[in-house]
Amino acid sequence: MNCPNPSGETLPNPTAKPKISVLVSDLSKKGAGRWGGGGVRPFLLSQVLKRLNYDVEILGFVFDDEPNVKASFEDIPIITVPGKKYPQFIQSANSLMKQMTGDIIYAYKPKPSSFGLALLNQIKTRRPVLLDIDDWELSWHGGDAWKYRPPSIKQLGRDIFKENGQLRYPDHPLYLKWMEKWIARADRVTLHNQFLQKRFGGVYLPNGKDTDLFDPTRYQPETSRNHYQLSAYRVLMFPGAPRPYKGIEDVLIALDRLNQPDLRLAIVGGSPYDDYDNQLMKQWGQWIVKLPTLPIQQMPEVVAAAHIVVVPQRDEAAAAAQFPLKLTDGMAMAKPILATRVGDIPAILADTGYLVDPNAPEQIAQTIEEIFDNWEIAQERGRKARERCIQYYSFQAMAEILSGVIGPIAESVQRK
Repeated sequence: MNCPNPSGETLPNPTAKPKISVLVSDLSKKGAGRWGGGGVRPFLLSQVLKRLNYDVEILGFVFDDEPNVKASFEDIPIITVPGKKYPQFIQSANSLMKQMTGDIIYAYKPKPSSFGLALLNQIKTRRPVLLDIDDWELSWHGGDAWKYRPPSIKQLGRDIFKENGQLRYPDHPLYLKWMEKWIARADRVTLHNQFLQKRFGGVYLPNGKDTDLFDPTRYQPETSRNHYQLSAYRVLMFPGAPRPYKGIEDVLIALDRLNQPDLRLAIVGGSPYDDYDNQLMKQWGQWIVKLPTLPIQQMPEVVAAAHIVVVPQRDEAAAAAQFPLKLTDGMAMAKPILATRVGDIPAILADTGYLVDPNAPEQIAQTIEEIFDNWEIAQERGRKARERCIQYYSFQAMAEILSGVIGPIAESVQRK
């Protein structure tokens, strides 16, 4: 944004776009998945900002783990600092803020370790702060009903001063609740579904998919099935990490009811959070094929192997507050998609997929049979799903919205 003049002084460059620091609360392996730590969303935002010709860096903490990211991601530098509990976290936060060189700070999630830091930095530097929200963080702790109520003053003291005291963790639910009250302090807020928009306001910015990478014409389904040892099966695929609210059990109950030996549910990646996939294997192992966590560049090939992509979310707050990326995996690859009427899923799919009620294995079983009995119709719906994905849920669609959000702020920064 600045350039030297002949006298050696640094002067503003009125044509250069400002640099953007994407600030992530946690870049460690536990939040990893196939994109590296911190979840998918900050990496999507960074890619789209890069396409809009902004200089971008990603910064974040690594708690209790090794970072699951390299020093850069698609030529975007990634800076990590060891995360600590309070009071040592203050030193970690200072270290990270010193390395934050963006003219605009884009915080991912309304957490003290991301948005809180961005607001502190704003007080010091006057740099604009954007906030992206991709989950209702309190939904993991009981939502609005959650309250911090220590039974005694002594317990409060333990929570503050003991080595493993609850309140020593930077993103304890009490602090998350406080941070929600500060969301209005962000210069702009982006979020990816109607549930979050109704709760927090802001600009709807759905997750985009790289539809050039996820292009079904580049892959042969039978070749992919051979490669992943799936050629003997009709493959239902869940390309993500299983968790109870994601409804995998309902699909497996449906497979029990159908009891057709060539049907399989392929789960790509497994859960990095707990042993939930082992529990699924114990009860329904005869229907499950486990595939490893794969880099994003390999995901189109594995999704190509699917006959049907399943997104069976249950009707819970955690599901309603999410934009399931598995939807756009399947849509971009022109796959028939079987999903539930939860959150934004019906609006995202419109008439290009198959919708059933949540928590309804019998409907899932019936719809699986319907899809395979009318395979040409199912494939046509898949093709329409890809067209819809390109129009509304591609990187290009995401870039157009993000450009309108960040453009006026970038212009104000350039004028200073």
